[in-house]
Amino acid sequence: MSFIRLQDLIAQNALQGKRVFIRADLNVPQDDAGNITEDTRIRASVPAIQAAVKAGAKVMVTSHLGRPTEGEFKQEDSLAPVAARLAELLGQPVELKQGWVDGAGLDNLQDGQVVLLENVRVNKGEKKNADELAQKMAKLCDVYVNDAFGTAHRAEASTHGIAKFAPVAAAGPLLAAELDALGKALGAPARPLLAIVAGSKVSSKLSILKSLADKVDNLVVGGGIANTFMLAAGLKIGKSLAEPDLVEEAKAIIDMMSQRGAQVPIPVDVVCAKEFSPTAAATVKDVADVADDDMILDIGPKTAQMLAQQIAAAGTIVWNGPVGVFEFDQFGEGTKTLALAIAGSSAFSIAGGGDTLAAIAKYAITDKIGYISTGGGAFLEFLEGKTLPAVEVLESRSTERSAT
Repeated sequence: MSFIRLQDLIAQNALQGKRVFIRADLNVPQDDAGNITEDTRIRASVPAIQAAVKAGAKVMVTSHLGRPTEGEFKQEDSLAPVAARLAELLGQPVELKQGWVDGAGLDNLQDGQVVLLENVRVNKGEKKNADELAQKMAKLCDVYVNDAFGTAHRAEASTHGIAKFAPVAAAGPLLAAELDALGKALGAPARPLLAIVAGSKVSSKLSILKSLADKVDNLVVGGGIANTFMLAAGLKIGKSLAEPDLVEEAKAIIDMMSQRGAQVPIPVDVVCAKEFSPTAAATVKDVADVADDDMILDIGPKTAQMLAQQIAAAGTIVWNGPVGVFEFDQFGEGTKTLALAIAGSSAFSIAGGGDTLAAIAKYAITDKIGYISTGGGAFLEFLEGKTLPAVEVLESRSTERSAT
């Protein structure tokens, strides 16, 4: 992927005195009183802002927050708490600007100043990627910087449209790092390439599974997805969550993999319970011994060790989803074993998805994963092989610039 990076512009001393519009992802959780309860996204956005400030730019930052109704600003939709936290992290004032689309209050920005532009999704036309709104935003800046990978799969005025019309469009360090990591994992991976895709339903990740089946050497499936693949392999799964109507799709994926010498490892043992409950008794069984009233809630220890050996031999690992109900400790050993195997591997690893991040935190291996994606939907769509609109437009602008 080829795109202009914020650091490229800084190296060229191209930001001094320029108006820089940064689209960040500051969509943080808040309690009922409006207090920020977790500020990871704000902290992750600071490096781009600091770099632009240090380069002498006039810095405008905006983001969405929650799900406001376009054209109807409500106080609970305000970025005011974010402005306060951003000011603390930057160590300088951050003024919140209302009604900014037509340039109100933005005429006299000083070099090194940072302002936060109120919730971008309050503006009419934002979600529909309206050219009229995008053009107004583009007129506010000399340089547009997208540093919000979490919204890269959406074509909206502040993530896509503005990049078409701004004089210069670049990727911020957070977005660039995500794309570099994903490109390394899927574009030119060290082999063997192993992917772990887990979740409750095959249907929700069918396109991801099909896309990866073309690329990976080992496709580890977990959770309800594994149960459907066990059915496809002719195994009994009791009353476990599965999608019998997708068994043929699962068989096709297994066949697609085997035809090129790759595999979908099927569990040899599982952890079962008679009910889905935090106090349910866990019983380890060989797959041939699963009873009609059993629920499979984790992979068994033999399967976990088999997969851990494959992880140890991998050159690249892509991880999306825990392989069992790890929230209940008695059904978490499978996920824990794989997590620790990934942590101990010398392979490049990239992990993403909310449940995956929760497992990484639970087993305290954050610093042992090569790259942790915060992108959510964008991460999944990249795995599916889909084009991310916000990335595509940056690539096209980079090509235009190279040609001039």
